[in-house]
Amino acid sequence: MSGVRRLGARWRRRRPLRARLALAASAAVALVAVGVCAAAFFVIRYELLHQLDLSLTQSATRVVQENRGEGPQIIAGECRFLSAPACAQVVPADPAADPEAAHLLPVSAAVREVAAGTRAPYFSNVTRFGQSLRMLTTPFGEGRALQVALRADPVEKGVRQAAVLLAAVGGAGVLLAGLLGYAVSRTGLAPVARLTSTAERIAATRDPRHRIELPPGPPGRQDEVTRLAASFNTMLGELEQSVSAQRRLVADASHELRTPLTALRTNAELLARADRLTPAQRERASGALGRQIREVTGLVNDLIELARDEEPLPLLEEVRIADLAEHAVATARTHWPRIRFELEVGPGAVAAVRPGVPARLTRLLTNLLDNAAKFSPVDAPVEVALSAYGGRLELTVRDHGPGVAPEDLPYVFDRFYRAEAARALPGSGLGLAMARQIARAHGAELTARAAPGGGALFTVVFGTGGDPVGSHRAT
Repeated sequence: MSGVRRLGARWRRRRPLRARLALAASAAVALVAVGVCAAAFFVIRYELLHQLDLSLTQSATRVVQENRGEGPQIIAGECRFLSAPACAQVVPADPAADPEAAHLLPVSAAVREVAAGTRAPYFSNVTRFGQSLRMLTTPFGEGRALQVALRADPVEKGVRQAAVLLAAVGGAGVLLAGLLGYAVSRTGLAPVARLTSTAERIAATRDPRHRIELPPGPPGRQDEVTRLAASFNTMLGELEQSVSAQRRLVADASHELRTPLTALRTNAELLARADRLTPAQRERASGALGRQIREVTGLVNDLIELARDEEPLPLLEEVRIADLAEHAVATARTHWPRIRFELEVGPGAVAAVRPGVPARLTRLLTNLLDNAAKFSPVDAPVEVALSAYGGRLELTVRDHGPGVAPEDLPYVFDRFYRAEAARALPGSGLGLAMARQIARAHGAELTARAAPGGGALFTVVFGTGGDPVGSHRAT
């Protein structure tokens, strides 16, 4: 039995889904059709036999009424003809009381028992005159039984004709079930076929711009397969955006790395001929080479950080944002000794904590402070404020520099984007992009706008707590 099951499972795996669905639908409809035809056959057969039995009962009643009190004898014997009345004979319980003439219908022990009153009336099938007869045996007074018979071959012929007709109808039903099953599988799996074709085309061309055509209609009334196709289209859109972002990142990174790598090669070649350089020239070339190595190292590290799509779950912990801000501001004062940093922590934000990775959140704040310090005048402070309201934490970093031009605001968080005023300053254009990625990975939102009175204002809004968004999905 287990071998048969394994064989059936192997057969199902080797057949396409459309064939299996068509076979299942056809089998279900065919089973219903065959079942209905079989039930109809038994109903027709029962009704025809029942009508014949009613005719026998009526004939027996008429014979009893017309021959009441008669002794054993043959009452009628013309049932061999279709139009003739039923054959009828009276049989005694005692064989010794049989009439001299031979019985027309067969007499068995059961007939004697009915005559004696020890057995109930019954119907039976007998053969006489080369014809099949339906016979009723019933009591006929005391010590006698009445046998009444009619030809049964018309009923049997009707039953055979009904069987042939219903078999033909059942066969046609099975054929129609096959056609309907094929149509149902073809129509029902059409979106799946389109989905498969689109997936195969994307796999062959590696181009996620293809989409599955969806039938018109409101989204709330779409069936499950259509919703699957719509979800697949959404996934393709996300994949296309991801692939485009990766391509842009590779293109931008190659463009940004070209200049420092060229300078590195130039200085390395220059130092290779150190015997032709003066000590001052060798020192300048060596210092330039070291700075360029650090610049490339920082750029590569930034690219690696940007390539990460989630925060490491084992490193998550409850972080006190106020302490983190104080540490980041103290570090910034060391890196930018000429810039004055001012930190203000609201009373409700002192003990506020959020789940996150401390090193990553520190990198977020450091990038914002470094960006503000680049554009801040020496005589103007960089203002950092942390406040709490409605269960949320808001961290703002403001400088008093030239600010962000309105046309640059939509692009300040793009990778490698540098405004016209920032192109002469050090940096790779990845700091703000990295800051936004870290913020979103921690369930926060980073925005930028022009500050009142001049300068730029960057705001980080942390949610009410819970698991960071980035710990569960890509940013």
